[in-house]
Amino acid sequence: MHEHHEPRTATPETRHAAATRAPPPGGEEELAHAHDRHAGHTPAMFRRRFFVCLILTVPILYFSPHIQDLLGYRAVPFPGAALVSPLLATVLYLYGGGVFLEGARSELRQRAPGMMTLVALAISVAFLYSLAVTFGLPGESFYWELATLIDVMLLGHWLELASVRGASRALEHLASLIPSVAHRFVDHTVEDVPVRTLRAGERILIRPGEQVPADGIVVAGTSSMNEAFLTGESLPVPKRPGDEVVAGAVNGDGALTVQVTRTGEQTTLSQIVRLVREAERSRSRYQTLADRAAFWLVIIALVVGGVTFVGWLALGARLAFAVTRAVTVLVIACPHALGLAIPLVIVNATALSAQHGILVRNREAFERAKDLGVVAFDKTGTLTEGVFGVRHVGVAGLDEAEALRLAASLETLSEHSLARAIVDEATRRGIRPVPVRDFRAFPGSGVEGMIDGRSYRVGRIEWIVTGAAPLPTELATTVAEAEERGESIIVLAADAKPLAVFALADRLRPTSRAAVEELQTMGLGIVMVTGDAEAVARTVARELGISRYYARVLPGDKARLVEALRAEGRPVAFVGDGINDAPALVAADLGIAIGAGTNVAIESADLILVESDPLDVPRSLRLSRLTYAKMIQNLFWATGYNAIAIPLAAGVAMPWGIVLSPAVGALLMSLSTIIVAINATTLRQARLATTPG
Repeated sequence: MHEHHEPRTATPETRHAAATRAPPPGGEEELAHAHDRHAGHTPAMFRRRFFVCLILTVPILYFSPHIQDLLGYRAVPFPGAALVSPLLATVLYLYGGGVFLEGARSELRQRAPGMMTLVALAISVAFLYSLAVTFGLPGESFYWELATLIDVMLLGHWLELASVRGASRALEHLASLIPSVAHRFVDHTVEDVPVRTLRAGERILIRPGEQVPADGIVVAGTSSMNEAFLTGESLPVPKRPGDEVVAGAVNGDGALTVQVTRTGEQTTLSQIVRLVREAERSRSRYQTLADRAAFWLVIIALVVGGVTFVGWLALGARLAFAVTRAVTVLVIACPHALGLAIPLVIVNATALSAQHGILVRNREAFERAKDLGVVAFDKTGTLTEGVFGVRHVGVAGLDEAEALRLAASLETLSEHSLARAIVDEATRRGIRPVPVRDFRAFPGSGVEGMIDGRSYRVGRIEWIVTGAAPLPTELATTVAEAEERGESIIVLAADAKPLAVFALADRLRPTSRAAVEELQTMGLGIVMVTGDAEAVARTVARELGISRYYARVLPGDKARLVEALRAEGRPVAFVGDGINDAPALVAADLGIAIGAGTNVAIESADLILVESDPLDVPRSLRLSRLTYAKMIQNLFWATGYNAIAIPLAAGVAMPWGIVLSPAVGALLMSLSTIIVAINATTLRQARLATTPG
């Protein structure tokens, strides 16, 4: 039994929080990105400073008494040898540590002490204490610890920025796809012009092997194009007159004349780049949690560092030892991994989604997708192609191939959408039309003409079937079954005698059934919404395995239906074509625009599926779950690591012979950052599809 539900009205209490959604990031409303501490920094800058400081560290290690005792040698004495380490350490502190000092100044100016503050405080305490010892303060300097600490911190930041840059290369690649020169037609000649000078309406030539410089419509020529950057599908897409091409696609072996429709920032590719950039910069609610945890970690580090210093002095430890413990606490508690935990997951998730043709506009909604309970699909243009196709052929006195040959011969001369469906079916089966004489069209009814000396008609059943020419029994059965399914009926007749019946309906997308099955496997309830008649809705729902559907729903009622579904207590995603479904897309907990193709700037959707593939819906939800898992894993590691590391840095394990130096503390801190980065990067290898599509 297929359950049928009529639309219900939402109660006032079910008004969706999406109505007050924050606008997408950008301009003054864009929140600070988690990597603002690296504003103006590059991997090359940290790499350069790292290697310079590494070279300066070698003499400091050579003259260090600790290293000499450890390795059993004595440094070559010479006048002024005692000043080598202080002088080089000063250069290290100012050059290598300068980036951290400047970052700390910026954090304190914003009243938001963080990682840079802790690092700057640690190296400053170590440097000033060692300098004081050099000028007579009783104790032991630790210049080599300071030098290795700065080296490790520079290396860690170099690796961090390199990881983020590596994850962002997909965006850089997208931005580089637009060629700089286009071949524009001017007075029947072709001239090379800068792409930025192209205007809508102009015609351009795209030669074999070239990339498309702007969006447009093919007006002459046939070819195929690689649109993998847009859809993730590497198979060539055929292009002929009337087809749309998008900037960045690679032309095959045919030359095309294209009329430009969109240029510059309006092209599909430019809008994709903009959306990917916004997604990378967008604020995650988990990033807010990480930032709050990082702030409290800084406070804890400062308090524990102070208590450690005072505590060891109170226990009779030497000043140098107390300072070393305090510095190690400050270093090992740096919320470096915590600061990187979420942003790097976001960058990798954004890159992965873009590779699969999934564009994220609202990151918070995307993260909430893991909790979805219901996915509501608009039917036309989403689960179906929005194009009529021949579903059944009934014949009387001839075979299907001959019926299609005759009907397609007549319909080739017609512009009607149902006529196009019959012609396409004949083409698909390899059936060629034959010449037609005395062709006549009857608007709203059908067409007629002479084929091989015989008069044929193709058109509406009411126009052809009369009392004088009733339907044969076998055709009447086909018509009855088609009407029960809500399909449109076209009749072929010869000399007023009905010969064949064609049942036509909106074609299902090839992957719709697989998408529904995947979503059901994921434990989600599926609902179909359509403005079509009950019979049509029932047939499509039955073919897709959907038990709950709503028929004859007006566009304006879809949003109220979404509110009613939400009122049942489970978060709802709505999947529509992004045109007349905007209110429902906004009303849902997650709005997904499918079939957006070249119309990617749909402001009402949270996710935009560039390729018209329903399988991208379960893929996007699976990506949401994977992203959430990686975020939680990184947060757990970045915070849990400190629960063990900080007590060790303070020296609580000293009775068992475990004592961490500042350099070892910095190494452990950097190691935790690398672990977080690697864990986030593994998201790029995730498989989003389980069903072949």
